[in-house]
Amino acid sequence: MKKLILAGSAAAVLLVTGCADMNMSDTQRRTAIGAGAGALGGAAIGAATGNNAGAGAVIGAGVGALGTYIWSQRMERQKQEMEAATRGTGIGVSQTSDNQLKLDIPSDISFDTGRANVKSNFAPILDRFAAGLQNNPGATVRIVGHTDSTGSDAINDPLSMDRAAATRDYLAMRGVDSRRIAIEGRGSRQPIASNDTADGRARNRRVEIFVGEQGR
Repeated sequence: MKKLILAGSAAAVLLVTGCADMNMSDTQRRTAIGAGAGALGGAAIGAATGNNAGAGAVIGAGVGALGTYIWSQRMERQKQEMEAATRGTGIGVSQTSDNQLKLDIPSDISFDTGRANVKSNFAPILDRFAAGLQNNPGATVRIVGHTDSTGSDAINDPLSMDRAAATRDYLAMRGVDSRRIAIEGRGSRQPIASNDTADGRARNRRVEIFVGEQGR
């Protein structure tokens, strides 16, 4: 019986996600897919625990849909503005797979080695970024600081957090509500290049900024 219920739920998910390919906007399609994935997860949990799998699917669908970031016109506009503001600087501007705007700021733009003070050439970028956030008051921000592997975790962990905090504080001084901004410091634990070379270490010393607009 549980297998039949799960099979039916899976079929419903396939129907939802299949329909998401037809006559839908990007936002509607992503929301439908999120709902479908949530439905399948909810049904599986319900069946496995002896509860009603159908009810689990409904609950799961709601969670899946609510957990989806949307890529609105405001997000697209801010992406275009940041691409223009950062052209030629080495800062990466992209849309993530879950519809967040991501800024990848290398150390030669953001912070001097071993320091957490915002550099002068980083300030105009943050000024433009803050202005974009003012035009999208519903968006939330997550700032993640990273270091290379030079030094111990006792040094790198607080340094990465201090860099994220300094970026948040600068945005707050430009009028962005600090309650919209979460910060993380990951030290040297998530390198994007080899720490065996000077170039690789420079790439690993970075700040990442994510902006997400939650679906309503």
